[in-house]
Amino acid sequence: MALRKVKHSEFWSNSLSELEHKLQTSPKKGLTSQDAESRLLFYGKNSVKKHKKSHNLLSLWVSQFKSPIIIIFIFTSVLSFFLGQPEDALLIIVIVIVSGFLGFWQERGALYAIDKLQDLVQSKTTVIRDGSNVITPSEKIVPGDIIILKSGDNIPADSIVIESRDLFVNEATLTGESYPVEKISGVLHKDIPLKERSNSVFMGTFVVSGTAKVMVVKTGFHTELGRISNKLKHKNPETDFEHGVRKFGYFLMEITLILVISILIINVYFERPVLESFLFSLALAIGLAPQLLPAIISVNLAHGAKRMANEKVIVKRLAAIENLGSMNILCSDKTGTLTVGEVKLKSAIDVGGNEDNKVLLYSYLNSKFETGFTNPIDKAIRDFCTDKFDLKDYQKVDEIPYDFIRKRLTILVSITNNHSDIKLTCSHHPNRTTTFVMITKGALYNILDSCSKAEIYGKIVDISKVKQDILRRYEELGKQGFRVLGLCYKNIIDDNKMLEAPNIRIDKKDETQMTLLGFLVFFDPIKPDLLESISSLRKLGISVKIISGDNKYVVSSLGKQIGMPINTTASTDFDTVILTGPELHSMSPDALVTKVKYVDVFAEIEPNQKEQIILALRKSEGNVVGFIGDGINDASAIHAADVGISVDNAPDVTKEASDFVLLEKDLGVLADGVSEGRRTFANTMKYVFMATSANFGNMFSMAGASIFLSFLPLLPKQILLMNLLTDIPEMAISTDKVDKEIIEKPRRWNIKFIRKFMLVFGLLSAVFDFITFGILIFILNPSTTEQFRTTWFIESIISACLIVLIVRTSRPIFKSKPSKYLILSTLAMIIIVTILPFTAVGKIFGLSEIPIFYIGIVGLIVLTYLISAEGIKRIFYKLVDQEGF
Repeated sequence: MALRKVKHSEFWSNSLSELEHKLQTSPKKGLTSQDAESRLLFYGKNSVKKHKKSHNLLSLWVSQFKSPIIIIFIFTSVLSFFLGQPEDALLIIVIVIVSGFLGFWQERGALYAIDKLQDLVQSKTTVIRDGSNVITPSEKIVPGDIIILKSGDNIPADSIVIESRDLFVNEATLTGESYPVEKISGVLHKDIPLKERSNSVFMGTFVVSGTAKVMVVKTGFHTELGRISNKLKHKNPETDFEHGVRKFGYFLMEITLILVISILIINVYFERPVLESFLFSLALAIGLAPQLLPAIISVNLAHGAKRMANEKVIVKRLAAIENLGSMNILCSDKTGTLTVGEVKLKSAIDVGGNEDNKVLLYSYLNSKFETGFTNPIDKAIRDFCTDKFDLKDYQKVDEIPYDFIRKRLTILVSITNNHSDIKLTCSHHPNRTTTFVMITKGALYNILDSCSKAEIYGKIVDISKVKQDILRRYEELGKQGFRVLGLCYKNIIDDNKMLEAPNIRIDKKDETQMTLLGFLVFFDPIKPDLLESISSLRKLGISVKIISGDNKYVVSSLGKQIGMPINTTASTDFDTVILTGPELHSMSPDALVTKVKYVDVFAEIEPNQKEQIILALRKSEGNVVGFIGDGINDASAIHAADVGISVDNAPDVTKEASDFVLLEKDLGVLADGVSEGRRTFANTMKYVFMATSANFGNMFSMAGASIFLSFLPLLPKQILLMNLLTDIPEMAISTDKVDKEIIEKPRRWNIKFIRKFMLVFGLLSAVFDFITFGILIFILNPSTTEQFRTTWFIESIISACLIVLIVRTSRPIFKSKPSKYLILSTLAMIIIVTILPFTAVGKIFGLSEIPIFYIGIVGLIVLTYLISAEGIKRIFYKLVDQEGF
């Protein structure tokens, strides 16, 4: 097939046959696999996101040199090349390129590793290919594909509805309308606005209920969502960690600019060569700037993501790992997270509280014939009733799917032959009994809203006469921890005409004047290891809050089982630590922000209220809030949370909104993930502490020495080489061990703490640098400038490598063992630096041989520096509050 770009700008105004012809597809057989592959190459991936960074090696390489300081440095080096210093200029450029390659190589490996992990939880779609239903990644959907949709599915592309059954779609991402809209096949006027295109479904929206078969017309950036994303260039909100990195960058920029400009002015004032002074100043700036911080962060996050994958936590958004470590509140749904998740039907009872076979049969018919989204309630009923009833005389006629507003599911069933408890005779066929029964189950209060009568002991009575008894029984069962649903029915019959199943349709308006039949009682025990998991989270400084749509009696019972102080007086003006949906509805946003601090359990919560609770918790005292959920109605709350968590078997829309996907729905797995997040954060901070101690001290002392020395203490190329060599062992920081006390509490960026750390340990480093200068000038008195520079070059690198072992922990150094890779890389670098001046490579960089006893003196200076740093560290952590770090 010769592919050509076909315009379908108003495809909703075309008939299905026209679109079928234009797209050269078949609603029954779909595309062939070969045709789909050709179209994928022709149209491109079905995504509105830019290609992953790891796939664009050129942009990743260029990004290593995007720092303005490095760009200026390269430009100046090229200038010096033409001004008679070609060897040094070329050497400087080579060092910059090697440093860039080091960062490129690390980031590339990290990003590829993350891509592989994220592929495990990518969004997939059921599509008809070669006449069969197959599941394929949504990115590989192409125009002409025929897609099968069901409740909970993300809609992967702009499509026309071929056929649908009670299809309701949430289009809030495009239209802002929070209520689902119904979709049916048909032809509309080309000028009809987006929110009224009832025959079309659009990328970025999702199915709330019902099923459909649709034909893909537009994909990727040609969709409505694609047009919007092109205009807005949407970017994920900045995480707490990213905000901290940005503030740290600004902090270092201020210090660097002040120091560099001052040194340049002073050197020019003393009539030193302008170009050399400028290069020296820029080299200091590069030495101060934590060049490898982006690479270190990427590597740490990638290592963290791989370790979390081993703990069955898949990372979808890399930067959120740090947020997971900072999380201090976790909000959780009840079913499947706190409970086993295998809901079981305990009993089907009538209004009087007795087990009733008719209640059980009607509940089975309702669950057996529903075609909405898979849910544990209907599965529990079907499992309980297997082999109990013969349904050959029952036929499904119509369905009103469950939605989160009505909280009901209705099935219209035709019943033939004789059934003594439900027999109704059709006037036109006296020899055959045919009954059409509307059966509805759902949340009890919503069921009661549809009922005017109740059936009790075989008699029909006005529901007002038994309502108080109904509510009392409902409360009693709830306090025992049982989840209770209501079941009602209505016979549909018309004596004036023949009723045939194909002609009967019902809608939501028919859910009135029904008869309450009884209750369905379910149980879902808490997980055996739940108390241990919650205890683990609490030890990590994370408080757990329950947000559930179940009634307050059931949720209160669960709260008591896991040790929450339900119905006790809080140490505030509030009387209780449980809040219900109706109470929340009457509260102002400001009052909710104040209230949520003291509430551990939220019951009878509407889907849209979950998001309100999450946002209120985030505003309250600057919490970092996580939310774990697995339902369609959890997507908005997951998106609103600092840490959005779903599970592998959750609907696509829920997984798409999340930052993490659990391969096991277990809080114990999540606790392990939190620990990994904190390890990742701690190891990133170790690099920051190194950069703000040894690096800052070395650059500060060089800047100071350049004022009173008649020559530059180090040449620009030597400063760059020193920066490169100290960076190499620091790459091993991502493998380092983390002290237990660091993992026990949420940690966040604290620039004030970093500033204090920099001043104390940076100045300590500078003091020993000046001591080294003094020994060199007044005691050793080297014969050449090269020997002076070589000795100080060796001292600076060895001290910078070894100080990492001190500042990596707040413990005494011998009580916190570093990783073997960090130790080995540090020792290797010390050996290399000691030998380097005696090699030909050393000569290229202006280094020269020095007497062996000089190295011994350097060793004593470094040892004294390390002992002093260890002593100061103990005093520092006693005096300075490190909670924020």
